[in-house]
Amino acid sequence: MSEEGSLWIGLAEKLFGLILIIASIVLYYFTFTSTDTLSIFTGLFGFLGTIVLIAGIFLIIIKPPE
Repeated sequence: MSEEGSLWIGLAEKLFGLILIIASIVLYYFTFTSTDTLSIFTGLFGFLGTIVLIAGIFLIIIKPPE
């Protein structure tokens, strides 16, 4: 029974990691296409997109504990 739960938890982690990567790509797109509007905050939103991307990659790479 615990194997089945572990499978779903691992799958959920991978799916959430993929969602975070897609969200960071969208954040990068909107950040770098509207640099005139954001002006001095472009770097901040680029940095936040990088943090979200790293979190998504981290969730995809790690293996859940057994």
